[in-house]
Amino acid sequence: MMDVYWLEQTEADLPPENTWLSASEMLRLDGMRFAKRHADWRLGRWTAKRALAAYLNLPSHPPDLADIEIRSAPSGAPEVFIANQPAEVAISLSHRAGVATCAVTLSGAELGCDLEIVEPRSDAFIADYFATEEHELIERTSAAERSLLLALLWSGKESALKALRTGLRLDTRSVTVSPVAAPLHGDGRAQESALAAPASYGLTNWRPLQVVYEGGQIFHGWWQNTGDLLRTMVASPRPAAPIFLETECYIGLRPTHGDGN
Repeated sequence: MMDVYWLEQTEADLPPENTWLSASEMLRLDGMRFAKRHADWRLGRWTAKRALAAYLNLPSHPPDLADIEIRSAPSGAPEVFIANQPAEVAISLSHRAGVATCAVTLSGAELGCDLEIVEPRSDAFIADYFATEEHELIERTSAAERSLLLALLWSGKESALKALRTGLRLDTRSVTVSPVAAPLHGDGRAQESALAAPASYGLTNWRPLQVVYEGGQIFHGWWQNTGDLLRTMVASPRPAAPIFLETECYIGLRPTHGDGN
């Protein structure tokens, strides 16, 4: 299986200054009129640069991160450049509610990640955006698990559409998401609901999922939730459970050691 690494950061992890942005990134940031877009973009870039520095074993002090740039391909997908040269990595980014995550793996892989909030969603949303098989799964799910399932299905779609490098330009019903229940020992029966809470919560408690794109292409992946925040990651080739990147935590410009969260 392919190894995929990930890092999550919050607005509290951001340094106040922008010494870690390149000149072209500063121009792009200065051109953003809306405060939320400005904040989300800045947090996403910080998280990606920190993840890439850890994955590639590059210097991670904020001014050193200015050599790492995440640019947009014609499709809109993120591409990494280091000192203006393409880097041999694949990444995916997501941000939600003051949190950003970045997944990183080898160049050439199809990779997507997403963050979602577990919250109620309307019947109209379900009717518009989910495939027939997903409607059937939703109908079989208890009211207590409904919001979690809907967040999982939607997030899995977002991750798969990023892996396909299309984003929401593609019909969300063209990708069908299935959480995977753990089987019992060799008898093929489901051990538990695919949505059942793990024995303990944490950044290493990933559970499997599968996404099928129309035409038969399959993405395998993983999901987890802590509180109301749900994460998904899918990839091709098939990925092992995501590995959390250990980084230095900077308070201002003074480094301390920690996991950045």
